[in-house]
Amino acid sequence: MLRDAALLFLLACTAVLVHGYHPFAEDAEIYVPQIRKLLHPGLYPFGSQFFESHAHLTLFPDLVAALVRLTHLPLSVVLFLCHFASIFLLLLACKRIAARCFPTGAGRWAAVALVAALLTLPATGTALYLMDQYFNPRSISSFSILFAIDAALERKYLRTVLWLVFTALIHPLMIVFGAFYILLLVATQRTISRRTAPAFSSAAPVIAAAPSLLHPSRAFFLTLHDHPYYFVLGWHWYEWLGIFAPLPLLWWFSRIAQRKQRSLLRALALSSIPFGLACWLGALVVSIPRLQVLAIGQPMRGFQLLYLLMLLIAGGLAGETLLKKRILLWIAIFAAICTGMAVVQFQLFPSDRHVEWPGAASTNPWVQAFEWARANTPENAVFALNPEYMALPGEDHQGFRAIAARSSLADAVKDWSASAMFPALPLASECLEQVRAARGWGNFGPADFERLKRTYGVTWVVVERPAASRLACPYQNSKVLVCRVN
Repeated sequence: MLRDAALLFLLACTAVLVHGYHPFAEDAEIYVPQIRKLLHPGLYPFGSQFFESHAHLTLFPDLVAALVRLTHLPLSVVLFLCHFASIFLLLLACKRIAARCFPTGAGRWAAVALVAALLTLPATGTALYLMDQYFNPRSISSFSILFAIDAALERKYLRTVLWLVFTALIHPLMIVFGAFYILLLVATQRTISRRTAPAFSSAAPVIAAAPSLLHPSRAFFLTLHDHPYYFVLGWHWYEWLGIFAPLPLLWWFSRIAQRKQRSLLRALALSSIPFGLACWLGALVVSIPRLQVLAIGQPMRGFQLLYLLMLLIAGGLAGETLLKKRILLWIAIFAAICTGMAVVQFQLFPSDRHVEWPGAASTNPWVQAFEWARANTPENAVFALNPEYMALPGEDHQGFRAIAARSSLADAVKDWSASAMFPALPLASECLEQVRAARGWGNFGPADFERLKRTYGVTWVVVERPAASRLACPYQNSKVLVCRVN
């Protein structure tokens, strides 16, 4: 037991070093501000609806804020420890499932190692990784669903339900996929035990969200169609390959399991096939024009779970048949995989440290400017930035609100994306209005900034070099300036 824990700890450490860590990037811009607001209620007097709409659906911010209060550690340290713990628990859940499916140590550890090596593998066209490079609700739901699957394999259904309830409190969307897969898994186990042909429901997963179908705004449909991962019919050919290539692989895995007389492994692989098909059918249904509002349920998100299970099974079978006790082969294969994954991550975050350790000085000029703003501007300051700032070269999708802990006008990247999840709220219209107010940002002068101040109360701006703003700019670096709107 202690040896297994030590090996899992080393694998989790390796995973962090390979895949990197970026605590305030991408979706952290949605969840971290709510954590900061819970810890300091005076923050974000303007624009908090863009992150509170998501945060109020989950206990994730409350959980992290409680850990900060309980441990008295800085938020950056708590986020890193939670990120590491979530990777460790994910690998532990994989190890438990692998132990039920593979009798050999080589098979079990190869299954876990392959998942650890490919944590930032994209799940086809869903815009999801198997696990993100930062801590968020999916970090928890990923391992909690696997623990629920492990309990279902053991036929401990009370424990399964408890894990699913926990998942629902953290991620009310991913719970739908976890529960649907487990229903298929239980049905498959029973049909295998009766040695009859499996009979699966072809119904797509229930849409987790309960959107208003009455009259979503035009802005809502604009943001919906601006994000191609909602509509599978618009995916590239290689993303369609990512849908259908796993299914024959899983069928092949189930045949191998049948030959080896491993009923749990066979059930795990077989139930993944109708699960994947149902997710795909659900994605086709929500592509119908009259039903496109339901696309916010994102049926293809289930492929994150499908990819995790596929890699676990593939790794276990490779460990038993190919790797065995060939140490040099283990080293060669996993070194190649880890190197390739790390290179991709370096390219995704070229301006940042590969691992942004808590307390370490940032190498990203944008982050440096955001940190200066946090330390040197009033808590009630309202900022304006280039609406496309998160997508600019070198910015690395770092979130202003998450880092600066200051209010800002809506952006055209993360806020625009988050607005699509709430058709019954005016978020998309508000976001579009604020983004349009900053149109032509590169040519803004004092009169334009004064207009933003009159309309939205903007008191500070972050502008890129070269800037002809003629404003008082108490902070500047090689990329950006932080300026006061007088």
